Amino acid sequence: MRPLREAVAAALTTCALACGLAPALAAAQNPGGVQAPSAPLAGGSEYGLITRAASARRPRISELRVPRTAAPGRPPRVTLRIDEAGVRTVNVQVVVIDLSARRAVITASLGWLRTGRSIAVAWPRGSRLQPGSYQVRLSVRDHGLGAPRHIAHSSAAANLSVSASPTAPAPPPTTPEVPAGVPTPAQLAAAGAVFPVAGAHSFGGPENRFGAPRANHVHQGQDVLSAEGTPVLAPLAGVITSTSFQAGGAGYYAVEQTDAGLDFMFAHCKAGSVAVSAGQAVAAGQPLAQVGQTGSATTPHLHFEVWVAGWQAAGGYPIDPLPYLLAWDREGANS
Repeated sequence: MRPLREAVAAALTTCALACGLAPALAAAQNPGGVQAPSAPLAGGSEYGLITRAASARRPRISELRVPRTAAPGRPPRVTLRIDEAGVRTVNVQVVVIDLSARRAVITASLGWLRTGRSIAVAWPRGSRLQPGSYQVRLSVRDHGLGAPRHIAHSSAAANLSVSASPTAPAPPPTTPEVPAGVPTPAQLAAAGAVFPVAGAHSFGGPENRFGAPRANHVHQGQDVLSAEGTPVLAPLAGVITSTSFQAGGAGYYAVEQTDAGLDFMFAHCKAGSVAVSAGQAVAAGQPLAQVGQTGSATTPHLHFEVWVAGWQAAGGYPIDPLPYLLAWDREGANS
């Protein structure tokens, strides 16, 4: 009987080998051997690196701090933190998107960063943002092969607004109060200069002064507030060089070139009141027009300018009229 059993066992072994069961038998006889995987790419050193299971963790964006506003000319200060269990480093990229142009304007590829730490973004040298609306987007991936780059859209994007820096008003012209060679207020007053408004008046507040800020320019004269229809007089003898109308600015105006070497400009005159014309000679105290509210004026007043070297001429420039007006104001202002 034994020889029969041994013959049957030998036959079964030969059959098993022929059917390709040798690896299984070998593994049964040697538990420490490497087994073939049960499914393709499921594991096993002979198939390369083990791939990530579907339930494996992904990088978690724990912090993305972006200011709501920033100054122009430089990128914002942005801090971030990435956490992932069992992973020491992750690859990080931060992109700033111009929401108007719908394109990336700054890309910071930060490389592999340590997890579990708050990190300030190091922007590329020369990075700048102009006024506008932006979005800061954070993209993170770890070492896992086959895993797509992880983008947490809800927590890894933040909007940013860059506003233009407020511009200070242009400083008033830095000309001397009375340049050398120009008649002083006292000299002209002694020579019989006449105050240009023949009636009750005031000089208003800071907004009415020479050099006060205006939209895209500075105030080049002194306002003399008075009732509409009050006569406007020539302070000195001279010649009228221009009369015209400027709807968005001076309204009805006249310009006088005086015998003393100064030019005077009278603006916002009442419609139909200008009583002189270009080329006409005038005497000190002669009526020229009436106080009005034409052009960009918001209340009746005379806008009075004093120019050296010609009104609006090449090389000409305005100076503060107030010292002259105060010296000529024999009646005294109301305020």
